[in-house]
Amino acid sequence: MTIRVLIADDQALIRAGLVALFTAAPGFDVAGEAADGRRAVELAATVEPDVILMDIRMPVLDGIAATRQILAAGADDAPHVVVLTTFDLDEYVYTALGAGASGFLLKDTPPERILTAVRTIVVGDILIAPAITRRLIETFSQHHRTAVTAPALAELTPRETEVLRLIGNGLTNAQIAQRLVLSESTVKTHAKRIMSKLAVTSRAQAVVVAYESGLIIANGAADTD
Repeated sequence: MTIRVLIADDQALIRAGLVALFTAAPGFDVAGEAADGRRAVELAATVEPDVILMDIRMPVLDGIAATRQILAAGADDAPHVVVLTTFDLDEYVYTALGAGASGFLLKDTPPERILTAVRTIVVGDILIAPAITRRLIETFSQHHRTAVTAPALAELTPRETEVLRLIGNGLTNAQIAQRLVLSESTVKTHAKRIMSKLAVTSRAQAVVVAYESGLIIANGAADTD
């Protein structure tokens, strides 16, 4: 499988470096590049990328607004949006997750880790280390609220609730499958149903809901009662 990547960043040097990285790596194809959010939205609709690396601060249209527009339709074949940021505690990162982004990468992430991260997200796993996820949620959850409430969580089956807890604690599909003695495909099916019932567009956004609802405690301890 060839992973098609769209790179959106207004800094020409960073954009060129990412283009060179994915062009040289086997299994990847650079579907396009954009220097502003509006162009990223246009290209997302025409070049059909699997993953978009999206800078936050860009001219014309910022990365968060671009992410919202790209994911607004909620299509099953929508690309995964990965936010690029300079600071790991940038408040905009949290806002981007709420907009439906699947995770984020720091711009100083080593090249091989960027490639691994993109491969990871394409198979449906979350792209944020658990410690960073918890720090983001703990820092910003008091200032940002999703539209999902307790009644929406009540729609989840006990198994789906259990899967959501494990996703929120940073486990991959393979780890969840091992923990619950399920196949990975079954875990993916549960994750898809969870996102549908919670009306969110990514696993990362489901994690935000899990923390904000109290299903998972902000200090990282899972509520397993």
